[in-house]
Amino acid sequence: MYEGAVQDLIDELGRLPGVGPKSAQRIAFHLLAAESADVTRLVAALVRVQQEVRFCVTCYNVAEAEQCRICRDPRRVDDVLCVVEEPKDVVAIERTREFRGRYHVLGGAISPIDGVGPDDLRVKELMTRLMNSAVTELIIATDPNLEGEATAAYLARLVSPMGLAVSRLASGLPVGGDLEYADEVTLGRAFEGRRRIDA
Repeated sequence: MYEGAVQDLIDELGRLPGVGPKSAQRIAFHLLAAESADVTRLVAALVRVQQEVRFCVTCYNVAEAEQCRICRDPRRVDDVLCVVEEPKDVVAIERTREFRGRYHVLGGAISPIDGVGPDDLRVKELMTRLMNSAVTELIIATDPNLEGEATAAYLARLVSPMGLAVSRLASGLPVGGDLEYADEVTLGRAFEGRRRIDA
């Protein structure tokens, strides 16, 4: 335990996701030793994010305007919609440069243990969007874990009466990985998603 301001800083940093007590303490002491200009820039960036960043009114990605840059882009195709859990997933998919459609950010995944159900996500907004658009294919890109699988199954059942083509991102072995370290689910998915090699 430290005095006043230092302990308050450690406590606040410790509330961040993925930051434990030791990491919070390390970050706090790094900030104490940092140049005043560096700390001022950090504070300004935090204040700016708080004041200027919001969620896109269409897809719920992070945005600095009413709509995010992807929803404003006229070059994107409107008939394919990719559903993701969080805005960081949009960034991951965009880095591949493989997807040219639109997105819908749910704001999480179904997790009964954490008390998160479909009503806590942007599922109603997704359904409204699907009914009022030209979407013909829905790609469900939730995380390949229990919560992501439950969410994908729920969404697939929910939209099945709409006659959309519904697909799930394939999952399998990472490049550079060893088979012996792969878990059973990943290895099973890799077998399901195997492709023919044309020699």
